[in-house]
Amino acid sequence: MKPGKEKETISLTVNGETYDLEKGVRPSGVAPWHTLAETLRETLGLTGTKVGCNHGACGSCTVLVDGKAVLSCMTLTVECDGKSITTIEGLGDPAKRTLDPLQQAFIDHTAFQCGFCTPGMIMAARALLDRNASPDELEVKDALSGHFCRCISHYHVERAVMDTAKKTR
Repeated sequence: MKPGKEKETISLTVNGETYDLEKGVRPSGVAPWHTLAETLRETLGLTGTKVGCNHGACGSCTVLVDGKAVLSCMTLTVECDGKSITTIEGLGDPAKRTLDPLQQAFIDHTAFQCGFCTPGMIMAARALLDRNASPDELEVKDALSGHFCRCISHYHVERAVMDTAKKTR
């Protein structure tokens, strides 16, 4: 790249697939103010990532960026250039039509109702389990502390995460 010339694309690896997106204020472009949530949902069509509050208070939009749980409604797409992003659609094995063990645990423990906040909770829990395969209950509560659900008891969610940790050790 020439000095003084800005890169004209953003490269994201989302769920293992690389996307080179044009920067700019065009229908196909990524504007500097686009959030990662907006790009995932509107540009890439990955609607599993939910936007609840759109200001970082509910956790519904949580995705993994280079393995770390982040609020995609508070993260600009341009900040993710060159990074690896995992959404709820990227868990499990789509080719084999299998779920991630954590997704299955949410089903087994009825850790969801309407399902709107569930993808964000699963992604936050996945980040926890990826960095700590044997969390205690307090660590699970801490990892999920920014996630709000009005439909279910968080006890179901905690049990699902703890059960997954126990089964995958």
